[in-house]
Amino acid sequence: MGTEFIVMWTYLRARFVDQAAWLDEGSVVEKVILTAVFAALAITVGAIIVAKVTNKANSINLN
Repeated sequence: MGTEFIVMWTYLRARFVDQAAWLDEGSVVEKVILTAVFAALAITVGAIIVAKVTNKANSINLN
């Protein structure tokens, strides 16, 4: 009985690990794409803020 349990447990564990690896294959690509999108958004927001601050600073009358 013990040997059959070990064989069944090993088989099920191998199947689960293989399936989990198969479901996780595209996650690296998705993470890279999402990181690139968020980086582009952060750069855009930063550029907008710099432009607004620069315009405001240029509109200050120093005389």
